[in-house]
Amino acid sequence: MVMKRNLKQQSIIRLALSVIIILLLNIISFFVFTRIDLTSEHRYTITPATKDMLRNLKDRVTVKIYLDGDMPADFKRLHNSIHEMLDEFKVYTKDNLDYEFLDPNKITSEKERIELYKQLAKKGLQPTNLKQKEKESIKQQVLFPGAVVNYMDNEIPLQLLKSKLDASPEEMINNSIESLEYEFANAIRKVTAKSRQKICFLQGQKELNSQQLKYMTQALKDVYDVSPVEIKQNIHALEGCRLLIIAKPDTAFETKDKFVIDQFIMRGGRVLWLIDPMQISMDSLERTPTNVAVANNLNLEDQLFRYGVRINNDLVEDVKAASIMIQTGYTGDRPNYELFPWYFFPTIEPSSAHPIVSNLNLIRCEFVSSIDLVESPSITKTVLLATSKHSKILMSPVRVSLNMIQEKPSDNEFNREHVPVAVLLEGVFTSAFPHRITYTPEQLKEADVKDSSVKTKMIVISDGDMMASYVSKSTGTVFPLGFDRSTRITYGNKNFLLNCIDYLCDDSNLLTIRAKELKIRMLDQAKLDADKLKWQIVNVVLPILLVLLYGAARSILRKRKYEN
Repeated sequence: MVMKRNLKQQSIIRLALSVIIILLLNIISFFVFTRIDLTSEHRYTITPATKDMLRNLKDRVTVKIYLDGDMPADFKRLHNSIHEMLDEFKVYTKDNLDYEFLDPNKITSEKERIELYKQLAKKGLQPTNLKQKEKESIKQQVLFPGAVVNYMDNEIPLQLLKSKLDASPEEMINNSIESLEYEFANAIRKVTAKSRQKICFLQGQKELNSQQLKYMTQALKDVYDVSPVEIKQNIHALEGCRLLIIAKPDTAFETKDKFVIDQFIMRGGRVLWLIDPMQISMDSLERTPTNVAVANNLNLEDQLFRYGVRINNDLVEDVKAASIMIQTGYTGDRPNYELFPWYFFPTIEPSSAHPIVSNLNLIRCEFVSSIDLVESPSITKTVLLATSKHSKILMSPVRVSLNMIQEKPSDNEFNREHVPVAVLLEGVFTSAFPHRITYTPEQLKEADVKDSSVKTKMIVISDGDMMASYVSKSTGTVFPLGFDRSTRITYGNKNFLLNCIDYLCDDSNLLTIRAKELKIRMLDQAKLDADKLKWQIVNVVLPILLVLLYGAARSILRKRKYEN
């Protein structure tokens, strides 16, 4: 009897201690938050830059994700990953983040549904048309794998599905999942920004015009203040500018204008250079099938050399190239056209691990030149884009003819590997104008001239057309940036340039999130089919056997215990 009372008291004490421990743990967890991510690639670990940004939210951010309802398994995986990511975000925002999933296909009225489709497309969310085989029919489904981020009166659309040429659906979904933290964090950062940074497009040297820059400026105006600027020897012309974009200048720079750009860099300004060192275009080849590309004297060689690079007066050919449409003859009075690879238009697959080019689509170049890296200890140089391992360099002057499409590339000629065409420069730059008198002493004193820069960065690209949208001469139609009219393929030019601009303008290191890589752990379907019966037995019979063995062992032990 005494033994039973003691056992009862011990049980009560254990229960009371368990309740107290659980309550204490809950109280501690309320004040001290921690999570443990046991995945090898830290799939569920939010980076410090994102955490800091989320903790500093001053008001409520709302996110609407248009990806819900009945959908294929891959898109369901993307849906679940978005759900998990935003749940993680909410933990750090002090309840300043709300989100909801919406299914546009749930709208029963076809008119209202189509109207919503149009609104989403107008916001910039691209639809995905899916066709699924059912028993006796093919089901067509329209998905909008995108989101809209709202903060006060500001709104930013977010395309969440990252398409990539030659990528399988699983790879595209995986790339999209890898980009989720950056895409949402960057959108929240932009939509909650207290002030908008100013981006200036340089004018005055026959750079790309407003029509050619239409799609780029439209994309930038959602986040930045964008305006053209002419220096015209005005030493204060670039004041207030965060980033200067020099897009395909076609005439030589004056020394005083170069000095203004130099001092802008010395004071921490950032520059995106898109330079064509050679004069050649497809327009000239359409007028005259054979042309000669010659050096374009821009008077920038000494300045760029001082900053750590040299853009050479040459043209790079690459076996991995875009195709162009060439007329091959007539059928009756109708012309025949065929696609031929044009080796002067390399299509570059980014291989660098840098977050600017992580998970990007192929990038299309036009008459690109090689870049040499110049030794400068205070500058860190990162090659962002380089040609394939079957490239060829032609020194100026270069004879360019459409008849060259008939030439088959040989390994002996295309023997240059990974020629740099886009380079990131970061660090402390030395002025290209040390002790050189460019303005009056009074002007120089007013400008506070510096011989070395604070820590800053710039990107140099040896292809001015990379930022240009094609404009139809006959109709005036402006085609999307990166769209190839011959093949109807949209290349990754726009996303690459936007990443360059975001990286140059942002000091919070959010773009480094894009370097996160998630592994696709797919089942081996062939092995699964071969061992199907074995695994069915293992999964069905083995658990039952384990339960029976446990029951038998427990029964034997109890019998032995109470026999005594």
